Amino acid sequence: MKDELEIDALIRQNRTFAVYRLPGENQLHFCGQTKSSARIFSAIESLNEQNGFVIAPFQTSEICPIVVIDADEENVFKIPDVVAANGKNEVFNEEMSPSYQSLFNTFTQALAEKTFEKLVLSRRLAIPRKSGFSPETVFYRACKRYTRSYVYLFHTPQTGTWIGSTPEILLSGKENQWHTVALAGTQPLLNGHLPETWDEKKRKEQQLVTDYIHNCLLSFDVCPEEKGPYPMQAGELVHLRTDFHFSLPENQTFGKLLNALHPTPAVCGLPKEKAFQFIVDNEGYDRRYYSGFIGRLHPKEQTDLYVNLRCMQIEDKHLLLYAGGGLLASSDLREEWLETEDKLLTMYRII
Repeated sequence: MKDELEIDALIRQNRTFAVYRLPGENQLHFCGQTKSSARIFSAIESLNEQNGFVIAPFQTSEICPIVVIDADEENVFKIPDVVAANGKNEVFNEEMSPSYQSLFNTFTQALAEKTFEKLVLSRRLAIPRKSGFSPETVFYRACKRYTRSYVYLFHTPQTGTWIGSTPEILLSGKENQWHTVALAGTQPLLNGHLPETWDEKKRKEQQLVTDYIHNCLLSFDVCPEEKGPYPMQAGELVHLRTDFHFSLPENQTFGKLLNALHPTPAVCGLPKEKAFQFIVDNEGYDRRYYSGFIGRLHPKEQTDLYVNLRCMQIEDKHLLLYAGGGLLASSDLREEWLETEDKLLTMYRII
């Protein structure tokens, strides 16, 4: 195990690499590509028979493709000690934006008309990048603070630099043993403890995701073992989670399963295809790699793919923070706004 990884230097050199820490681990995994360019794909099903570190967007486009890092350099590193972020400003106290209120009304109107069962409305917050900002330091802070989540940093010439801390598994496992989750419904910790009660809206929201994934797996001739729902802590937030463990028949291709699962109703809505198009047409901005998926893809050795939540895109002059929430026809405007505030704090607390 090596002692030091100079992440900021790699970014300045515009290197193609990713570094990540799996939940519960105390070491970093590094994969870099030096001998050629990363592979580019326009369709998730193209990931059949592929290996590498995958960076997939919410919506694939020419400017936001699926990127696969074919690592020719891999190492394991220690997580160094870093100075914690300033504990002040733990809330934004930000006024609700008129644009969010307008979009909330547009989305909930479509839900009230029963065009959709669920929709996910997200937003992006731009924060000025201060002189001396270090992606490396922020990444190490995330590793130290969010021990239950998948913490990553990647940089490629195609995607730029992103950091995130996500609790949601899209697909993990190897050979014939696989695992995915339904994760939805959000509450903050209550005095440092898991909440004991969940309202009907949050339970229904999570059940919709659970039912979708269950039916999706059945369509692949898969009969999963289910566990849940149960509360799961992620940072200062808690979600309802259901686990699915299953074997994948040999005649089913991996890329097709990923295409069926992504985007899950936890980041999109139901019915999936109509909800996806509604979001693209109405949300008002390009999510890019937020609510896509990331991670190591190697079906015969080990795959760990996660939905890209609680993330930050690093630009020259700004830091772009992303967050969203699931809406039902019964959703409350103020409550949903505050949920996005809580989620944005995941990255804001470590800047």
